[in-house]
Amino acid sequence: MKHHALEQLQIVAEVDQDYPRQTLSKSQRLERWAALLEQNPERRLSTLHQTEYQPASQRSAMRGEGSPISVAFDDPVLRAAGLENDSYGEAKRFFQLSDRQLHNVICYCHFGATVNAATAAYYIRRLVPTGTRRGMLARLREMFVG
Repeated sequence: MKHHALEQLQIVAEVDQDYPRQTLSKSQRLERWAALLEQNPERRLSTLHQTEYQPASQRSAMRGEGSPISVAFDDPVLRAAGLENDSYGEAKRFFQLSDRQLHNVICYCHFGATVNAATAAYYIRRLVPTGTRRGMLARLREMFVG
């Protein structure tokens, strides 16, 4: 899939930026991402190399063809909800994840060069908020660990 900036697309096509975005909660976005991966659970997906050691600007721009993030970006529902590209930084923003959380889903150091889709889906489902009322220990853990 070839990716273009909005400015590049406006040169060759009329782009309607007033298209209404579908509103999905964080839980709905994460659940949909996991469900997309589970459609082909044995599919091998590329990981991103050493995300934890990259400067923030480089980490944000990281992407991999055939990665768990690109599976999410290929989905028209998630794109309509606001997923703008398949970069690390965009996945972090759109899915409202910390670096540590996203690292645990897509980094090379956990899985090697590839991860199967079912494993990525498992780790994504672990990030789905379980409810608005969480115990004090859970809130403290989130505050310190991410």
